[in-house]
Amino acid sequence: MHLPNGLEKNIIDLFRLDGRKALITGSAKGLGRMMAHALAEAGAEVVITSRTLAECEATAQVIQSASGRKTFAAAVDVTDEADVQKLKAIVSEHFGPIDILINNAGINIRGNIEDLSTADFEAVMNTNLKGTFLCSKFFGPEMAQRGWGRIINLGSILSVISMAGRTPYASSKAAVLGLTRTLAMEWATKGVTVNAICPGPFATDMNLQLLNDPQKYKAFVEKIPMGRWGELHEIAGAALFLASDASSYVTGTTLFVDGGWTAQ
Repeated sequence: MHLPNGLEKNIIDLFRLDGRKALITGSAKGLGRMMAHALAEAGAEVVITSRTLAECEATAQVIQSASGRKTFAAAVDVTDEADVQKLKAIVSEHFGPIDILINNAGINIRGNIEDLSTADFEAVMNTNLKGTFLCSKFFGPEMAQRGWGRIINLGSILSVISMAGRTPYASSKAAVLGLTRTLAMEWATKGVTVNAICPGPFATDMNLQLLNDPQKYKAFVEKIPMGRWGELHEIAGAALFLASDASSYVTGTTLFVDGGWTAQ
């Protein structure tokens, strides 16, 4: 490719992550695992985290065997500031500085507001929003000091639309977009981009309640212009783009991977 300044660059190389180190929260399974695998296939070394160390170790082993890239497993409760600080110390000592952070850990508690407890609301907000804040707070500044970094926050279609029975989840995911835009402004001149991915319905453990209910599943499919749920591998391209040099002029924005749902 011929660039205006006369330099030549292979576009495909922009998507390579060789020499980069990535940490993905909630990556022992589901979308997090798929994104971790995609980054490793592109050349990154990856840290797999969740609350359960055994699950992290199993996933890390699979990804390392498949990609040939170094992996590291660590358990963390992203809602606990001391635990996130401990994670940072362990990763720094045994793995090295993080270049790419994907804040994927999340939970959902469904129910009408009169049936939800304050504890239910706080649990979802703490994991989905506070966890994203804490991990960004402790890993982001080092990226800014080194002059390069990528932070990707997982929002949802419910960041911008909503439905009954989703008060905690929709509130937390809407707030994640506000956090994303603010951090993008804070680090815009530091070489760190901060963006969000907002998935639509994917067949993950979080959605088993819907997947196992034929009527609810059908109701969801009817709202998706592409007429189907997302397959796990379909999150990989979005994550790789936002984690790489291919997105070097993209920050503070949101990429919807939802089969067209929010385009309506």
